[in-house]
Amino acid sequence: MSLTWDETLPLFFMAVMGLALLAYVVLDGYDLGVGILLPFASDDQKDVMVSSIGPFWDANETWLVLGIGVLLIAFPVAHGIVLSALYLPVAVMLIGLILRGVSFDFRVKARATHKTTWNRLFALGSLMAAMAQGWMLGSYLTGFDYGLWSLLFSLGIALTLPTAYAMLGAGWLIMKTGGELQSKAVRWAGRVLWPMGAALVGISLATPLVSHTVFDRWFAMPQFLGLLPIPVACAVAFYAAFHVTSRPKVVAAGYGWVVFASTVMIFVLAFLGLAYSLYPYIVIDRLTVWQAASATKSLIFIFVGVAITLPAIIVYTIFMYRVFWGRARELTYGPGS
Repeated sequence: MSLTWDETLPLFFMAVMGLALLAYVVLDGYDLGVGILLPFASDDQKDVMVSSIGPFWDANETWLVLGIGVLLIAFPVAHGIVLSALYLPVAVMLIGLILRGVSFDFRVKARATHKTTWNRLFALGSLMAAMAQGWMLGSYLTGFDYGLWSLLFSLGIALTLPTAYAMLGAGWLIMKTGGELQSKAVRWAGRVLWPMGAALVGISLATPLVSHTVFDRWFAMPQFLGLLPIPVACAVAFYAAFHVTSRPKVVAAGYGWVVFASTVMIFVLAFLGLAYSLYPYIVIDRLTVWQAASATKSLIFIFVGVAITLPAIIVYTIFMYRVFWGRARELTYGPGS
């Protein structure tokens, strides 16, 4: 059955919002992970870690702005429901992001006696943002239910999502650094890999239990057989990360990128599974994509802006990563700055 233009436009904006949020989770996820890992490094290593994300982290957050912007303009009804329900965790996330931004600049300019404080605030801001995002994800999956089990589910994701971000951050450092810091990053990755895996398995098993909609989408036949490649591919990616982190010689041979790539693959597969579970709802069991969408004339007007903005962001992101790719060095500012 073919869709009309009026029915297709909301799906287009849903896809754009999904792409923006996935890009944010992966790209800003690794620099949040680097911040979470900061307290476990020496002072000199902290400078290299911050330097490794320095050129990228502001641009990474652009994807969050795009995703929230599309939600606000294309799905105003859903925007009101979602952000009203998530007011407190959104505020905590923003405070964390502000702490990161302030600490990033002040840690370089501060006197030696104050640098430790700014490093701690940078790590604290990273952890706050990660935990707040975990709580928001859990609340969203439970349809903003405030029952005991739903709150425990949200708390569980809030406590475990930082391990996934730390895994991304460790994989990033393995690619971008060398020497003792790279060796430390391999050890960090080995330590957070299993907690991340346990968290993903727990979330995957608990989500169908807290949502009948998700349960019906995954465990009905023959859909169950068709969806098996997703958990199987996740298991393969997990094993690839485990294989590399448990064998330092593989990293030394130049295959450290596998850790980051495997973790990204797990995130992408989890996102695809989540998208399948929720469709066609934008607020699970309450509001479909079409019910939440703005008027067609408004969407056509917005379409023109997104058609210009989205390619520009993609091209800029690719260009930035090409220009600043390579091994990270200690972050420095020019004389007189």
